[in-house]
Amino acid sequence: MNERQPPTDPHVRRAAREHVEIVPYDPGWPRLFEEERRHLRAILPPHLIGRIEHFGSTAVPGLAAKPIVDILVEVPSLRTVRTTLAPLLQAHGYEFFWRPSWRNENEPAYTWFIKRAADGTRSHHIHMLEPDSAEWERLSFRDYLIAHPDVAREYEALKLRVAAECGDDRLAYAKAKTAFVRRITRLARKEAGR
Repeated sequence: MNERQPPTDPHVRRAAREHVEIVPYDPGWPRLFEEERRHLRAILPPHLIGRIEHFGSTAVPGLAAKPIVDILVEVPSLRTVRTTLAPLLQAHGYEFFWRPSWRNENEPAYTWFIKRAADGTRSHHIHMLEPDSAEWERLSFRDYLIAHPDVAREYEALKLRVAAECGDDRLAYAKAKTAFVRRITRLARKEAGR
């Protein structure tokens, strides 16, 4: 969808209200990431795609997670995503979402895609980021959890509790984890000397 997406848009409402399910770690998740990385490289113009990273809980060995592989993709601009990459991915069945910029509601400030399995369940979230986006810091959070299994267990307990409390509201689920993610990201920055 290439127009601004108001909260009443049924596409957005459907995505926001899908049930949050946390499942035990699946050792097949890294393979699913690699398959999707190769697929994206095959269908998108190579000059418009930079690094592709697996992040989120499915990228942390042993961590329970939503069974959705999260991917970060480097792109030259979010305008390029909207004008060039989104139509290509939509032609392959991906759902396109974007948040408008506070400066210009017709320009995206953030873009992402949902890929679904044959049964309609989400299988991948693909987030497209410019090279200087602060969102790349999500990799620091991932790396910190990998390096600190005790913190990963703490995060897992939080996710299980929050999913039980607000499993049919993805926005509330994400918001309930925000303070933890910010705290650990600060620790990761400090540990890295930044």
